[in-house]
Amino acid sequence: MNYRFIFHITGQAILVEAALLLCPALVALLYHENSGWSILITAAIALAVGGVLFLLGKGAKKAVYAKEVFCAVSLVWINLSLVGALPFVFSGQIPNFIDALFETVSGFTTTGASLVNQVENLDHGILFWRSFTHWIGGMGILVFIAMLGTRSSDNALLIFRAEMPGPDVGKLLPKASDTAKILYRIYLALTMLEIILLVLGGSPLFDSVVHAMGTAGTGGFGIRSDSIAGYSSYIQWVITIFMLLFGINFNLYFFLLFKKFRAVVKSEELRVYLGIVIASVLLVLWNIRPLYASAAHALRDSAFQVASIITTTGYSTTDFDLWPAFSKGILLILMVIGGCAGSTAGGLKVSRVVILAKTITAEIRNALHPRHVTSVTLDEKHVKDSSGKGAAMYFAIYSGVLILVFLLISLDGFSLETNVSATFACLNNVGPGFAQVGPSAGYALFSPLSKVILTLAMLFGRLELYPMLICLSPLVWLSSRNHLR
Repeated sequence: MNYRFIFHITGQAILVEAALLLCPALVALLYHENSGWSILITAAIALAVGGVLFLLGKGAKKAVYAKEVFCAVSLVWINLSLVGALPFVFSGQIPNFIDALFETVSGFTTTGASLVNQVENLDHGILFWRSFTHWIGGMGILVFIAMLGTRSSDNALLIFRAEMPGPDVGKLLPKASDTAKILYRIYLALTMLEIILLVLGGSPLFDSVVHAMGTAGTGGFGIRSDSIAGYSSYIQWVITIFMLLFGINFNLYFFLLFKKFRAVVKSEELRVYLGIVIASVLLVLWNIRPLYASAAHALRDSAFQVASIITTTGYSTTDFDLWPAFSKGILLILMVIGGCAGSTAGGLKVSRVVILAKTITAEIRNALHPRHVTSVTLDEKHVKDSSGKGAAMYFAIYSGVLILVFLLISLDGFSLETNVSATFACLNNVGPGFAQVGPSAGYALFSPLSKVILTLAMLFGRLELYPMLICLSPLVWLSSRNHLR
């Protein structure tokens, strides 16, 4: 195991976090809040810890194995969360460290599951940091480091594959660092555009910034207990549209920038994604229409919640836990499907679902017609058998983790609907579920053990299982004793 590489990249990430902590500290200063000192103390701790790890990793060999990158990525996210939880604890706004860690991991993994019942009681600096973690985690802190070009191109590509969500991640440009720069510019531009549109709609600047960061990272931390319900219909529609935009593969925006329109048009994943959204909105609208005085209001809520759940953002404009079982069933399915590969959304990803569906169809056809060769295609390209098997293997592991998490948190004795939806919501990085973890409730009711399990579930979901599985496997560390560099 290349321990120096792990120390080096972990130290780098924590040093970047130390710098990023200055942003919420500045917000706290502008609002004359004492929590700014808590944030600055955390930044100083991050600077010291990151500096030590960076120095320990000095002289690391550039050549690394995939297992080392997977372990490094997992440890970076864990350590970022441990440090990122400190402002909540030091400020006394979430004094329990397990609760603070849950909230921070929920932020970095863009889940949006919260333990805070009265979010309005939090300081502006803490609220900013809480939503800023969404924006940082949406595209990935290590992709940001790759953008700086501090690692070799091969290592940067390995980091892309370990950290970016989706079954297939590759370089758009010859250098992975150049790819990261393009993606981050698109990410920043879309975020800034949403901020501008929200401000033009009458939303205060602070509200606009935190909601745009929550939308961009598809996280969903709000600054009001009713999430987005208290804002105008214009603001709700703007957020709806941008949630859907951030659920699209960022590679397609790259193609649009370079006028490669054919690549966008032939994207089967995009067509399926939009088709699922439209069909879901119409079905939910039909089901909930009797509950609303006007069709316009019903359409707005159905569109908002479908966009929020399929992109795993988690914002809400209504308590959808009060909707009929049919609509709640649709939302539960959307939690599993998630957004497109290469987006900031969670879930299985649309492309993986399409590959799974086509692989199953092909296997059935082959069983019925053994002499007939059926190939699986995506975007008019042949999908390798290994990709189909990889999608099936991912789904099998996903199902296993889902069942294990569900069984463990069920020891708390809450209702089946609460436990099932909490498991789906955390593993798929959605946030709110149903019943006692619905949009008007939270996760404070769970025991400390269940909070730790759900925290791990969020990390498993954001890093798409394999990095965490590899990092937590004793065999990986035991087999590396002869490879210390």
